[in-house]
Formats: sequence, C-alpha cells, structure tokens
Amino acid sequence: MLRFLQIMVLICVLMIPVLIILFLRGFTSNEYSIPILYEQGVEDPYQQCDYEGNSGQHYIPDFSLTDQLNREVQWEDMRGKVTIVDFFFTSCPSICPVMSSEMERVQDAFRKEDKVQIFSISIDPTYDTPEVLAEYAERHRAEKDKWFFLTGNKEHIYDLARCGFVLPTIDGESEPEDFIHSDKFVLVDEMGRIRGYYSGTERESVDLLVLETKILLHDGDKN
Repeated sequence: MLRFLQIMVLICVLMIPVLIILFLRGFTSNEYSIPILYEQGVEDPYQQCDYEGNSGQHYIPDFSLTDQLNREVQWEDMRGKVTIVDFFFTSCPSICPVMSSEMERVQDAFRKEDKVQIFSISIDPTYDTPEVLAEYAERHRAEKDKWFFLTGNKEHIYDLARCGFVLPTIDGESEPEDFIHSDKFVLVDEMGRIRGYYSGTERESVDLLVLETKILLHDGDKN
C-alpha cells in the first residue's frame, strides 16, 4: 500500500510540468485583440459634426493638408498604412514638448517599418507655416517620409480633429495659453478606423501604443 502511494505521488509530481505546459499553450492560443472603435458610429451630443445619420463604422474622413516640406498630404496617404496621429502646436507652453519627445520614441520604435507613419497636425496653422514646422521637425529629429508635421486651413483642421479623430479642440485665437487640445495619440489602421487612444504625456501609455501598433502590424500581415 505504501509503495502504491509513493508511485502515485511520483506520477503526480511528474505530471505537474505537463499540466503547466498544456495550460500555457491553451492560454497563449488566445489572441490579443486590438478593438475597433466606433463600430456603431460616433455620438455627437453637442451637434458639432455632420455624420449624415451614419450609425455604422466610423472612418477618418477625407482631408487635405500640407507638410513641413510643402507637400500635400491626403487621406489616401493613410491607405494601407498604420498611422499614429496627434494634434499640437509649436508654441505650446505646456504638454506639446512632452508629447513630441514621446513621439520621438514612437518614431524610433518603427524607424525601419515602412507600414507605420506619424502625423502631427498643428491646431495653430496661422503661425505654424511649413517653414516653422520644418524647424520643429528638425529639432525633434523627424525622419522624412516617416513623421509628417501638417498644417492647413484652420476650420478644416478643427473639423478634422473634432469630427474625424473625435478629439476635443478649442481655438486659442493666437494666444498659446488659450488653445485647448487633447494629449492623446490616436492609432489608426490601414482602413482609416480608429483602434485606440493613448496619453502622449505618459510613458507607460506610449509603451502600450508601441506594443499595440506591433500587434496591429502582425495581424495585418496575417490577413
């Protein structure tokens, strides 16, 4: 009887690693899924946007802006790529310097990945001309054709921020302290769908953005 119990204990001990392996395999078979936001449309409680009664999937709308090299950038330039977007302005006295420094880290993480690009869109286009943006881009070591600093028509930009990327934005009327914009980085997939928002002033949140961008790229390669 004692020997039988010893054999059973030995079998149980030997089975523990096998059970752990089976558990881990079962656990890791579950894929990490990046959500698709606004699948049922976007709520517009203040009636700021014209969504034409569309209750289906929200996509980034058409737009036309100018980058720091005086080149036109449109929605078509997002097609087939993962785009990380933020709104800022070069004379921002508060959160923008931190956001731009964090965006440098994002650029470094995807410097060799052609399918990832960055759009930093100015909410003070009157001051932020392509020339001003070019100086700012150089200051933050922006790589050509990777990190685009964009300017354009002010009304168009504010409509794009509020209704396209669904971010609060308030015009400061050329007073830097009066501009209000979100600190969020927006992750947009190759179809123009928003997949996530991440604080551009929090290192941990930016780390999550980098991770989820890599997962999005991996998922895209499988399709």
